[in-house]
Amino acid sequence: MKKNLFLQWKNYSSHPYTLIMLVLFIKIFAFQMVIFDNKSISHILFIEFPMWALLLTITIFLCKKRTWLAIWVFNLCLSALFIVIIFYTRYFSTVPSYYDVKQIYQSNSVGGTVALLGTPYDFLFFLDVVLILPFIWIFSKGHGHSFAHAKIWMIRFSIFGLATTVLAFFYPLVDVSYFAKKHGYIQSQFVQVFERGFGTAFAQNEYLTDEELAKLKGNTYVPFTEHSTFGLAKNRHVFTIQVESLQEFVINQTVNGQEITPNLNALLKDSAYFNNIYQQIGAGNTSDAEWLMHTSLYPEGMDPTVNVIDGNELPSLVRTLQKHGYGTATYHADDITYWSRDKLYPALGFDYMYTSEEIPKEKEIGFGPADEVLFDFVDSQLPKQLAAHDLMYSNIITLTSHTPFEMPAEFEYLHLPEDYEGTYVGNYLQSVRYTDEQIGVFIDSLKRLGIYEDSIILIYGDHSGLHGAPVTEKDEKILKEILGHKYNLHDRFVVPVLFTAPGIFTGESYSRLGGQIDLMPTLLNLLGIEHNAQMIGHNLFQYKKNLLGMRYYLPGGSFISNKTLYTSPSAKDPAHLYNRKTMKKTKNTKGMKTKIDNTLLIMQHSDYVRRELGK
Repeated sequence: MKKNLFLQWKNYSSHPYTLIMLVLFIKIFAFQMVIFDNKSISHILFIEFPMWALLLTITIFLCKKRTWLAIWVFNLCLSALFIVIIFYTRYFSTVPSYYDVKQIYQSNSVGGTVALLGTPYDFLFFLDVVLILPFIWIFSKGHGHSFAHAKIWMIRFSIFGLATTVLAFFYPLVDVSYFAKKHGYIQSQFVQVFERGFGTAFAQNEYLTDEELAKLKGNTYVPFTEHSTFGLAKNRHVFTIQVESLQEFVINQTVNGQEITPNLNALLKDSAYFNNIYQQIGAGNTSDAEWLMHTSLYPEGMDPTVNVIDGNELPSLVRTLQKHGYGTATYHADDITYWSRDKLYPALGFDYMYTSEEIPKEKEIGFGPADEVLFDFVDSQLPKQLAAHDLMYSNIITLTSHTPFEMPAEFEYLHLPEDYEGTYVGNYLQSVRYTDEQIGVFIDSLKRLGIYEDSIILIYGDHSGLHGAPVTEKDEKILKEILGHKYNLHDRFVVPVLFTAPGIFTGESYSRLGGQIDLMPTLLNLLGIEHNAQMIGHNLFQYKKNLLGMRYYLPGGSFISNKTLYTSPSAKDPAHLYNRKTMKKTKNTKGMKTKIDNTLLIMQHSDYVRRELGK
């Protein structure tokens, strides 16, 4: 019996191509299981597998003198690629496109978090590289025609791969994860490359008027200059503080009897506070939040927006303020090439650009100077700028409260319960508390300079900090203790927005729905300044209804409306419709199709406006 088995193995080992393809299929099956929860052997065999098998077969034919080395390198690279995709998906909850993979050099944005994303089982993706392929090679030595029959299979794989790729082009790419699951990962990349070169699938050239945009959101249009808030903060200095990873639930929240954000809470008495504003960033994360703030246009989504603007001059909040006598400055204590801000800032038109080249590299936390160093630097520049300009606009991007939120002991201002210590949520709370303290110090600096009363200060979060695989079951339990309910999509995506204007606002709070796309028009209306290009967002003080899209952290086709939050089908999950007040699933689908269509139309129009402005 043992002899028969050995003879059978020797027979198969004389055809290692078959064994290699079997190993490749098992690896791709495992990848599909982990990423898409896809257990359909037929789907994987006929949709996903042929393209990968074709690439490996071509590699074999191109490297006849080093065939086994080529096979080994191919599988090593494929294993590494799969691990990158898995880790990325666990953190961002979306499958990366080739745009994201090519941005791997910017991985320091989650560098300290990588250790939290992996499991020991992930290394099984390298099992073939270190064990199985060498085993096949050893037992197949001496067979000179081992890959002779691979040619016919290359033809077959070419037919299957070409057919599935051509078919993929006939389907709309609304969500890259869902598309990749249905039509194949490689096929999804080909479609994206095509759309990037020749225009998006949803591109349209019919211009929408402001009246039509308002109607799509459910509002009756009111001319910008006729809003009740127009000019309330006219001729004031402007400060925008974009706070890294700041989520709304920490405002006015206590832990162990301590306020998490005492300084922001104190500012509320001089502010109009919006507690229902959703993040809308794409793959560019923090840089996309800057884009939304300064253009009131949707980000690209699957690609960081900075990668598609080419540094061309754009109508922006910055340029509009300059036309009304403002000097403009931006501060971010990071490398200016990170997320291509070396293109973004000139495109927006800042007079002064301060990054890691100018801001001292002191008290470094994570991958940059502590926020106290950033705010001290802003404080040192303001007197010179105020001497040169009657009015100043200062855009400040904080950095310290960035994942993985690990703070030096001397900067941990909260006394957390013992079971919070060392947890992801506990670290997050400490980092937010630290940044809140530095914002308080900066507000005192504005008072010392005598310009606090003459300023409007817009403070908002750029995106969520607590999401993905780093949030463990223990973290979820802690969040439930803090929130009083299970952590949900609303808690994750809503960022706080404070319009602080002493003498104008006295602690008003608004729960109406808004998005980051609405910040620029709201600010300009308060300043009594009209923008010379169309804004997709609207004045939050004026309009009560809204309709928001999100292109990256929710599947394409999802929307957020006053009463509901809809998530369209994704790679792993079916569609869900939530009552936004309770965040419980609802079956009331009335008007859902119209809202999906209207959301996509608004985002398509935003793309059209961006392309026209960038010419």
